[in-house]
Amino acid sequence: MSSTSASAAPGHDRDITLLYLIKQVELAVRQALDDVVATAELTTAQYTALTVLERHPGITSAELARNSFVRAQSMAEMVTVLLSRGLISRERDERNRKQYLLSLSADGQRTLDELYDSVADIEARMLEGFDVGQTEILRTYLARCRHALSGTTPR
Repeated sequence: MSSTSASAAPGHDRDITLLYLIKQVELAVRQALDDVVATAELTTAQYTALTVLERHPGITSAELARNSFVRAQSMAEMVTVLLSRGLISRERDERNRKQYLLSLSADGQRTLDELYDSVADIEARMLEGFDVGQTEILRTYLARCRHALSGTTPR
């Protein structure tokens, strides 16, 4: 075993790994987010898709699925629901008439706006006790972890 391994690190608790702690944070965030978005009769996956469309309007369902962390088949079902609720719109892609481009509708934007403070409160509670510098360090480290695992280069 190398002296740089996590198990050789001083003070390392073999029962609590970083992966376990990250999963615990993910589950706590997911539960809090589930509770908040349910007030708008949304699932967390639907909320995530709407926020992706807010940042990247005019993308395909496949792109939306990748950016929302769901399978293409699940996204197809979700798009049908979000379209029926008037939260998103779609139009034929002029460059490729075989596909549609999805965007957030005015009702979708209004829904996100109504949830904004409650969602921001989840993040604020999670970061309670962190100063601005610590928050940015955490953001940087988490992005580095994500890029290392996905094999992508940070932007």
